[in-house]
Amino acid sequence: MQVRNPEYATRVREIFDAAAFIEHLGVELLSVEPGIVRSALSPRAEHLQQDRYVHAGVIATLADHTAGGSAATLILADQSVLTSEFKIHLLRPARGRLECTATVLKPGRLFSIVEAEVFATVPERQLVAKLIATMAIVAK
Repeated sequence: MQVRNPEYATRVREIFDAAAFIEHLGVELLSVEPGIVRSALSPRAEHLQQDRYVHAGVIATLADHTAGGSAATLILADQSVLTSEFKIHLLRPARGRLECTATVLKPGRLFSIVEAEVFATVPERQLVAKLIATMAIVAK
């Protein structure tokens, strides 16, 4: 993966820090490397749906934002990333801490294709969701 902005890690941290909804949810940025971003979320009561599983919207938000971060590692300094579309497969109910890894599958000038996997840790670590997203690359 070709890095086009030497300050990519700082830029991704800024993206996570500036997103009020992501801060409100409590998403934690774990690591940033070219084309790969890892994040986590320790669910609180307000993140749960009626059966006490993590709400699908919370899982989708974690996966989508982390996917955007991974795409942002490979863009120019004067560009930004916006989600153009995504599809998420919710594979099983989620409980416990969520851990997400997003990886750029195909970087591009106008669009990048990214996948994100979300794992839950209770009762043991297992894949609970997989997202495929198209990220639009736009001028700031």
